[in-house]
Amino acid sequence: MQDQINKYIDEVKGFATETADELEAFRIKFLGKKGILRGLYSDLKEVSADQKRDLGQAINALRQAADEKLQEIKDSMESQSTVQGQFGDLSRPGNPLHVGSRHPISIVKNRIIEIFSRIGFNVSEGPEIEDDWHNFTALNLPEYHPARDMQDTFFIQTDPDILLRTHTSSVQVRYMENNQPPIRTISPGRVYRNEAISARSHCFFHQVEGLYIDKDVSFADLKQTLQYFTTELFGKSKIRLRPSYFPFTEPSAEVDVYWGLETETDYRMTKGTGWLEIMGCGMVDPNVLENCGIDSKEYSGFAFGMGIDRIALLLHQISDIRMLSENDIRFLQQFKGSL
Repeated sequence: MQDQINKYIDEVKGFATETADELEAFRIKFLGKKGILRGLYSDLKEVSADQKRDLGQAINALRQAADEKLQEIKDSMESQSTVQGQFGDLSRPGNPLHVGSRHPISIVKNRIIEIFSRIGFNVSEGPEIEDDWHNFTALNLPEYHPARDMQDTFFIQTDPDILLRTHTSSVQVRYMENNQPPIRTISPGRVYRNEAISARSHCFFHQVEGLYIDKDVSFADLKQTLQYFTTELFGKSKIRLRPSYFPFTEPSAEVDVYWGLETETDYRMTKGTGWLEIMGCGMVDPNVLENCGIDSKEYSGFAFGMGIDRIALLLHQISDIRMLSENDIRFLQQFKGSL
């Protein structure tokens, strides 16, 4: 009897099928009311007492093997049925695809890069954690220079020479140190300043700064470049340059674009003047060129810088700069379809 039970166990373990009918026949054969297991339990009554324990354990092992095999094949069939139900029916509607969207900062940044790439500007990048030389000193801001107070800086506490960059001009310094003119590059990136957070300002934001160094570069070249840029980005061709001060450019200017006064929003944004400040610019100071190893007697150049966040607020009529960094999905979904 023991040998017969072992044969049944081997038969159960080797059983395989892909049809429900064969599986039902297997169940009836071993687990049915007139099945093999019911007969073995009946025969167990006639076995001597010294063999009953071992044979009982063997029958229980057979029953467990039959139950496990039955459940295993059932699970396999249900899994295949689910897959076929999902993917086998070609008339079944497809699952909806949730399309993501670009962040408004990325949309504006990519647009600015694309505009300047048409006139030969490449893209340069640098570290957000900078040293004093690249962020200040090389840019004509030596230690204790009063203009350093124009930017409230985040310094690394353990090393006063290391800081979070306050502008991407530090990238331009690194680029000039490693490349000889002609240079034509823009430097987009995130910058940090220790400012109070409000609807109009944040302690971190994004900039794009441009640099052009070559022989006989003039202020007229700068103005024409900015004229082209504002026309392409805003669709506004009227600009003005107001004298200003930046330590690393001389002469320096603020750039305004004429936004117009067609709507109530235009009046609010421009404070009723129609003019909107968008960036600062100027001719690169000769000291900056010399600090970066470029002969200021042979080469000249211009630089400009603008805040991507502010331009994004203008183009997309966003009222609060904090919305750009809060990652509210309801806000971000509004930019689906934008490139």
